[in-house]
Amino acid sequence: MKIARFSHDGAIDYGIVDEDALVVLAGDPLFTGFDTTGERVPLGKVGALLAPVIPRSKVVAVGKNYREHAAEMGGEAPEEPLLFLKPNTSVIGLGDAILLPPQSQQVEFEGELAVVIGKIARNVPEAKAHEHIFGYTVANDVTARDLQKKDGQWTRAKGFDTFCPLGPVIETELDPEAFLRTRVNGELKQEARLSEMVHDIPSIIAYASSVFTLLPGDVILTGTPAGVGPLVAGDTVEVEVEGVGSLVNPVRAPK
Repeated sequence: MKIARFSHDGAIDYGIVDEDALVVLAGDPLFTGFDTTGERVPLGKVGALLAPVIPRSKVVAVGKNYREHAAEMGGEAPEEPLLFLKPNTSVIGLGDAILLPPQSQQVEFEGELAVVIGKIARNVPEAKAHEHIFGYTVANDVTARDLQKKDGQWTRAKGFDTFCPLGPVIETELDPEAFLRTRVNGELKQEARLSEMVHDIPSIIAYASSVFTLLPGDVILTGTPAGVGPLVAGDTVEVEVEGVGSLVNPVRAPK
């Protein structure tokens, strides 16, 4: 089941994707379930598909979770998940522009699968991690690589406004063998199976929830495969996860 957050007639609603229309939900399904209003909105009349979730407290991300990406960064994949945080103010949706900050001369894409947490998770064992997953979406962990190297820690490099595109929808089912692909201006830059992650989704949830409580609506970025590279003004970057969707964003210089 695919769930969208969208604008329509001056309002923001949630809906279930049903072929060429959205079945409007009575509220945010994370908190109110899947009761519907009876209204159907044709996709052609939707104002915009918005970021499908705005994290209530945090975006948790995992670094170096594909071995070939760890190697291209000059190291090895860590034995435990390498966690960092992105602010929820970095989140944008499908079609929104990634803005290049003047502080950086080297902004790069990192296509990723994102996990949306569905219920409070604290010290969750791996075997029960699936009980805390609401669904999955597509992410781009945009990074100011030069600032990442300069600062020695990742908060500024990962945290600029617009540096966490999410979308286009939340999918409640996932094929663990699905491909993740990133394209820039139509050219394939990244391709890997989700099964190539060093630390799988249950182990990430177990590890992260042993550090801090995960709240409904929190998002976990599960890491990027090899092939990361630069973005410049005028580019269009697309991250695709098979079965989930394609997240497309233009890249702009700030005004």
